[in-house]
Amino acid sequence: MSAQHRALPRLTRGALPVPGLRLPPPTPEAGIVHLGLGNFHRAHQAVYTADALRHTEGPWGITGVSTTPGAGPRPVIEGMAAQDGLYTVLTLHRDGAVAAGVPGVHHRGLVADGQGAEVVDLIGSATTRIVSLTVTEKGYTFGADGRLDLDDPLVRADLAGGAPRTAIGLIARGLQRRLRAGAPPVTVLSCDNLMENGNRLRALLGEFTAALPAGERDDLQAYLDASVSTPNGMVDRIAPATTDEHRALTARAFGVRDTVPVPAEPYKLWVMEDDFRAGRPAWEHAGAVFTKDVAPYELMKLRLLNGAHSLLAYLGLLRGHRSIDAAVTDELLGGTVEFAMREEILPTVREPDGLAGAAYIGQLLDRFANPALGHRTAQVGSDGSLKIPVRWAGPLAESLAAGRVPRVLALGLAAYARVLTVDGAYDERALGAVRDGARTRLTDLVSRAAGPEAKVRLLLAEGGLVPQQVAQHAEFAAAVAESARILDAHGAEAALRAARA
Repeated sequence: MSAQHRALPRLTRGALPVPGLRLPPPTPEAGIVHLGLGNFHRAHQAVYTADALRHTEGPWGITGVSTTPGAGPRPVIEGMAAQDGLYTVLTLHRDGAVAAGVPGVHHRGLVADGQGAEVVDLIGSATTRIVSLTVTEKGYTFGADGRLDLDDPLVRADLAGGAPRTAIGLIARGLQRRLRAGAPPVTVLSCDNLMENGNRLRALLGEFTAALPAGERDDLQAYLDASVSTPNGMVDRIAPATTDEHRALTARAFGVRDTVPVPAEPYKLWVMEDDFRAGRPAWEHAGAVFTKDVAPYELMKLRLLNGAHSLLAYLGLLRGHRSIDAAVTDELLGGTVEFAMREEILPTVREPDGLAGAAYIGQLLDRFANPALGHRTAQVGSDGSLKIPVRWAGPLAESLAAGRVPRVLALGLAAYARVLTVDGAYDERALGAVRDGARTRLTDLVSRAAGPEAKVRLLLAEGGLVPQQVAQHAEFAAAVAESARILDAHGAEAALRAARA
């Protein structure tokens, strides 16, 4: 940000921006504790809540909690604190138009690592009606089998009784506090990309509870059963990482200095079960959809949007693309991913009422191609060891059971293996680092094999990325191995052409 921009008034309730950037009404009374104060929450749930409060008032202010490991304050928390809890949501259109809003629903921010006891107190407070979370797949601390990872040092520490630091530990200890204080029922709402995310969250809380000492276990399980709802839901909006250009854009377009703006696409969707034990904001007036059957929406979004995103990320990196829009507008790569969406993934989903699969795919391709977002392939490709089992395992298993071998998804697995375990597979300095907690484990695993084909076969068999019936499917394993061979010998272009041959 230039010196001229730094001289502008900082976004606060006392600094009126130029027309077009509307300040929100005073922050409502707090009733929501949200774990995971990242860009997605700030561009999605917070926006829905702000819009709902313009229709119907209520105690729906949000206390945000950073769950990123490591002590000390976070830039987002510091930035929002200096701005009276405010930040700008920049809605970036494909034609270059920019709109902005200020949700203004956050009270303050806390850091779980260092303020865990205070977070537990807040969750345990009778004034808290909803505990929500966007902590990504990694934040649920489950292992390769999908169950709570009781070997995780942070999980073990939370079970031992110290100030909790994991999302599951914070929620479980907060519910325990509610039980002891006689607090009213509460809703715990997952807003992450997990199938049946509410059911999954409930199971993890139950596994944490079952691992507690006997004196604590039974009462908390009874409270979970009687007084806690965990509705399933699906969320959708692309909100990439904030850059200095977004800060400069806010300054140029709206005349204020905001250190923590959030870029986002125009599209957003929120679908959920209407099972809230202590009330909720009037989210339906902000466009949210309430239904008794979330599963078709979840499956459509998780497999088509998130699944295609991962394909674009790994293959895009191998093609030299820094952003998702560059990857999808690469004719060969974008056409191959579109083929996978229509021919390999769509047959494995049940279309929700009013949301046709073919039309949704066209809409997704248009959203991916928005150059204003600058969504980085390395960011989308991070934590693939957790994302791939959620995004690709289902389509793979169902396709193979139906007698179809999804060769583009096979190439996707080979591309992931290459990006993660082969030094120099792509230009990391120019395109960014792909971060994955399983990198060391998977790199050590494939080091036992000689040659790209043997390496991916070992990764399939022992990497925990896909179900065993997929890993043991001879024709599919051969397709992954052949993709790895072509990538190694001839590069991404040849492998993309071969996948559709």
